[in-house]
Amino acid sequence: MAEITAGMVKELREKTDAPMMECKKALSEANGDMEKAEEILRVKLGSKASKAAGRIAAEGVVSTFIAGDQKLGTIVEVNCETDFVAKNEDFLAFAKNLAEMVAKQSPADVAALSNLALNGATVEATRTALVGKLGENVSVRRFARIEAKGKLSQYIHGGAKIGVMVDIVGGDEALAKDLSMHIAASKPVSLTKEEVSPELIQKERDVAMAKAAESGKPPEIVAKMVEGSVAKYLKEVTLLGQPFVKDDKQTIEQLLKSKSASVPRFVLYIVGEGIEKKQTDFAAEVAAAVKGA
Repeated sequence: MAEITAGMVKELREKTDAPMMECKKALSEANGDMEKAEEILRVKLGSKASKAAGRIAAEGVVSTFIAGDQKLGTIVEVNCETDFVAKNEDFLAFAKNLAEMVAKQSPADVAALSNLALNGATVEATRTALVGKLGENVSVRRFARIEAKGKLSQYIHGGAKIGVMVDIVGGDEALAKDLSMHIAASKPVSLTKEEVSPELIQKERDVAMAKAAESGKPPEIVAKMVEGSVAKYLKEVTLLGQPFVKDDKQTIEQLLKSKSASVPRFVLYIVGEGIEKKQTDFAAEVAAAVKGA
């Protein structure tokens, strides 16, 4: 029988996010074969009943749907607890089905979506069954449904951890793709400075004021420094004000103007954004498992 080392347990734990002792048992059962151990864990985790509702679900995927004429589209974020489950085929199919349902049935919110029919049951019943099968909390966090003024383009990045949908009027497919990828990379919070929330602006103003006050300069100079900092911030966080990632000599607004195009709306979802995540110390877990072996 192959020797199961702490390093092997750690590697499997990092790959799957499965409990440490389950990783050790799976490796023993698989006689040290890492791939076989992963499959064993998939079966074991899928067969456990779950009391998962109160657990943090900050992993997951962003899924999108765009109709054939590119005039209607949806973007959905569905969460789970681990990246291991986020790659599960049933979980991915659930997210994909929801994106299409939102486009075709136009629910008002997540609660309304949960009551819609899916595979002979409600979305909520299907979600609950999925929780039991996967052994993790699964939650439908948010969605957006866009009826385009132009045509829709989408971009999914990093194992579906970042998703973008953008409505673009004019331009061509290459421009639409560039804009989608730019949004994923630069992560603007709004289209224009007028759409940035007053709370975000005030937070930036407070930070700028604290920094400027330390300079010891006269109040009128401090005021100008603060306004300059806020103006710089607004350019950095608004799509139209940002430098284009492929050519930082022009802003997105200038790029669109040169292509006789415009962007009425975009949606950017980053999986788990704003959710407090559990921090796992893998090294400490391995040490504890080895010590207790």
